[in-house]
Amino acid sequence: QVKELVLDNCRSDDGKIVGLSSDFENLEFLSMININLLSVSNLPKLNKLRKLELSDNRISGGLEVLAERTPNLTHLNLSGNKIKDINTLEPLKKLPNLHSLDLFNCEVTTLMDYRESVFTLLPQLTYLDGFDADDQEAPDSDPEADGDGLEDEYENGEEDDDDEEDDLDEEVIDDEDDEDDDLEGEEEEDGVDDEEEDEEEDGEDDEEDEADDDLPRGEKRKRNLEDEGEEDPEDEEDDEDD
Repeated sequence: QVKELVLDNCRSDDGKIVGLSSDFENLEFLSMININLLSVSNLPKLNKLRKLELSDNRISGGLEVLAERTPNLTHLNLSGNKIKDINTLEPLKKLPNLHSLDLFNCEVTTLMDYRESVFTLLPQLTYLDGFDADDQEAPDSDPEADGDGLEDEYENGEEDDDDEEDDLDEEVIDDEDDEDDDLEGEEEEDGVDDEEEDEEEDGEDDEEDEADDDLPRGEKRKRNLEDEGEEDPEDEEDDEDD
């Protein structure tokens, strides 16, 4: 019941596939990257296989086996192999469902009019090396490869930073408001204390005035003169008589 099998970096036996049999008939995805593969001649019949990864091997031909053993293939990656001529790809015409082919780092990609020639040879293809005939990128490409993911991440980071700065500004404003409230409270308390002190002083003065009013006129005058540091004229007359 295995549907996906990855054999990347495993060494092939004399450049051939060993151990992979028709028992894996339900395979839909098979990856054999960098296994020193020279040929796909030992590939079993895999009618349900949709995607085949064969990059970074030493395959130079023999692709007719794919049409025979994997008739429903839709994605084929032959990047980094020894494919030099457009004609080597001709057997792929027998794969009617093949719509994506990758040949990165193959010598064939250096030929004149390479892309136009491949699209002409394989009309069923939609994407070659990740782009269609109009140079439009495949929708299932990795967003990080063209930097879109990084840009989004950067923009989100900026938004987060702005939010953090706004939060900090609000906290600073709140702190300043609290300080202002404290200062106002202190000023109000000081004002209350000053008023109380003034009231106490006024009360003492009133009490003294009331005490003076209770004294006889002569005693009151005498007291006032004593407060001012003067002597009573009557006392002076007494002194003269003496």
